[in-house]
Amino acid sequence: MTLSLLVPGGHGQLGRELAARATRLSSVHAPGSAELDITNAGAVVEAVKTLAESAAAQGHSPLVLNAAAYNAVDDAEADATRAFAVNGDGPRLLAAACSSHNVPLVHLSTDYVFAGDGDRPYATTDPVRPRSAYGVTKVAGEEAVLGSGARAWVVRTAWVYGAYGNNFVKTMARLSATRDTLSVVDDQRGCPTWTGDLAAGLLELAERIVGPDAPAEQLLHCTGAGDTTWYEFAGAIFEELGLDPARVRPSKSAEFPRPAPRPSYSVLSDQAWREVGLTPLRPWRQALSAAFAVHGEYFREAVVAAQR
Repeated sequence: MTLSLLVPGGHGQLGRELAARATRLSSVHAPGSAELDITNAGAVVEAVKTLAESAAAQGHSPLVLNAAAYNAVDDAEADATRAFAVNGDGPRLLAAACSSHNVPLVHLSTDYVFAGDGDRPYATTDPVRPRSAYGVTKVAGEEAVLGSGARAWVVRTAWVYGAYGNNFVKTMARLSATRDTLSVVDDQRGCPTWTGDLAAGLLELAERIVGPDAPAEQLLHCTGAGDTTWYEFAGAIFEELGLDPARVRPSKSAEFPRPAPRPSYSVLSDQAWREVGLTPLRPWRQALSAAFAVHGEYFREAVVAAQR
């Protein structure tokens, strides 16, 4: 059955990727925050109602895939009220509207819900213990969605990068043009996740949800397979740019103090994702090569812009 998708946060790096990839299997409305502010209760109710009515008229299955978020991790320490409005209240309003109109909801969350002091991949059953204001607001959003009574799924991901918006890959590309060497931390470990693979996984989940065998598990992890450090990730980016990875030097987090603490270990286990029969994402290094093969111009334009 064809999907009718509403993608709040549709102008962000994941939202744009979802909108581009979803057209093959669905009708898609991917509004940015200026068009759909998920903290505005009336706007949220109207958007979900319109989705449900439009899908019914076309014989489609409606689904909301929430990619809207306040992702400025450091800014959230001083702007917790706004971060909570977007990351906590916004998902609550979406879930309530979805429950009222019997529309399934998939909500995106983050590795920052964990303390980051583990030594094995975090399972979906592990207790959350956020250490930053951003992480606290994302936990609030998860709890609001899962406790809403809506047919809802929360998908945590991490270290996301892609063709659109700002991200680590573009930052490394830009800095490569202006610095002979770069110092990048080697004491934080996680799972780089390309928006292309993440979007494909989320759309596979969406199709399952509206089909006859929707996953019973409502909390899932979806990241690039394997794990690495920011330092190793940066070296791989230099390789994809055709540059010498030896220009990247290892450093420690203590050398770069930030307002919000970063998790030392934020590797997420995809066991629950695989157990419900969803396709695991490819290894992160393969995905990085694929991302450059498909969207290399978006990453390299950061180099060109820095050289102007």
